[in-house]
Amino acid sequence: MPSIITHAAVPLALWCAADRGRIPPRLLGAGVIAAMLPDADVLAFALHIPYADAFGHRGASHSLLFACVLAALAAVLAFFGSRRPGSAPLSSGSRQPWLAVLCQPRLASTVQAAAFVFVCAASHPLLDALTSGGLGVALAWPWSEHRFFAPWRPIRVSPFAPQFFSARGLATLLSELRWVWLPLAGAVIAWKLIHPAPAAPRDLS
Repeated sequence: MPSIITHAAVPLALWCAADRGRIPPRLLGAGVIAAMLPDADVLAFALHIPYADAFGHRGASHSLLFACVLAALAAVLAFFGSRRPGSAPLSSGSRQPWLAVLCQPRLASTVQAAAFVFVCAASHPLLDALTSGGLGVALAWPWSEHRFFAPWRPIRVSPFAPQFFSARGLATLLSELRWVWLPLAGAVIAWKLIHPAPAAPRDLS
């Protein structure tokens, strides 16, 4: 796996690339958590669950289904958390057209939250698949327990915690800097150059 710190690179890059305020701090925090959460499965080692087991490291928590579950949870929290104080819920007899309902900012923020969290969570196994060691990732679980690796694996696999603060850990961080942080920073800069932020409206008063 890349180090836990580097998994936060994807949500941070998306936040930097987005227009100011497009990704609120709470959503950014949720994205960072979603990007790191799959590695909670290292607890499997303490529980004596084999690495290659479906619930071992890089197993079920590294699947696209797990990313979908996190996205659905984010959508629910965003939907109910975006209600403004004093706003009345739509009654069952409301005649408001469905198109108007779908265009409401509340639904738009819900979809944005789900999409952002899904991308952040799915980025974790995809980055793991680019590493040079360990087992592959169970992207298709529960339909398949096959462990996938990318055809090209340039990222040095990270050692576990006891060995992280060592020469091997330093080599891992340098590899992640080269293959994750710098490319993402370059992509953000290129995006900003191609899509500059809209100019703030002038105050003519």
